[in-house]
Amino acid sequence: MKVAIAGATGFVGSRLVDRLHSLEHQVLVLSRDAARARRVFPVSVYPNLEIVAYTPTKSGIWQQSLGGCDGVVNLTGAPIAEGRWTTARKQEIIDSRKLTTEKLVEAITNANPKPAVLVSGSAIGYYGTSETAVFEESNAAGNDFLADVCQAWEMAAQPVKNGGTRLVILRLGIVLGMGGAIAKMLAPFKLFAGGPIGTGKQWFSWIHREDVVDLIVFALTHPQVEGVLNATAPNPVRMAEFCQVFGTVLNRPSWLPVPSLALEVLLGDAAKVILEGQQVLPKRTLSSGFEYQYPVLKEALEEVLASA
Repeated sequence: MKVAIAGATGFVGSRLVDRLHSLEHQVLVLSRDAARARRVFPVSVYPNLEIVAYTPTKSGIWQQSLGGCDGVVNLTGAPIAEGRWTTARKQEIIDSRKLTTEKLVEAITNANPKPAVLVSGSAIGYYGTSETAVFEESNAAGNDFLADVCQAWEMAAQPVKNGGTRLVILRLGIVLGMGGAIAKMLAPFKLFAGGPIGTGKQWFSWIHREDVVDLIVFALTHPQVEGVLNATAPNPVRMAEFCQVFGTVLNRPSWLPVPSLALEVLLGDAAKVILEGQQVLPKRTLSSGFEYQYPVLKEALEEVLASA
């Protein structure tokens, strides 16, 4: 099949390109910086990969490239937990998801022939935060900023169904791989200065990057799969347990907590991404028949940190 990917050079997207390439699918990369995309995906390694430059929040000739694609994967979005949530930053976080999704849907709607499926990202921030609640795909949205972002993001994808394109929305948890959250935690643990962040009681709903990629491929290739799927492992943990297992795998102690106030001073409102959490279970994901490679945290971290 031929798959167009928006957000292909990111943490998950780059691994997805590798997987689709290894499975001998055709890949079309939509990139704001085509020169950078060619450096990430050199033609010597990816001879059949196509790169199309685009402005993700604007209509343009790039939209014509989706005609003839079998599927589209939308992994776009400005980073959530980097920097303070100023008014301008909040708008960037929303626009980079909502407007880009609207333009992808516009392109799919006008394509001839139309892609059969859109796999569009979202996040478990949809549910809001809680130390006691358990969230499944059927739960209602929360009422904070991240919940508002996710609702706008998901609503922007809904019109694609009007033209007959199947829609799968993945609400992503914290993705574990060598990069992202793991890369930021690695240095203090190696220096024997790692430990739980905040109270340690907040839930940490995680997923291994390989399982995210597997789930995207699963959604692309199984026509019966549609609607919302939680892209989280079936065994979430609290932050204190996560840090304890992280230290055990690295053979380092997990004793030096990071005070909530320190993160709030550094990140302002954005600190809530780390200091607050939610226990999210992938009920529909499991019932769809998807099988995890890494359902247990220790095994997932052992794989990620094997070369650390």
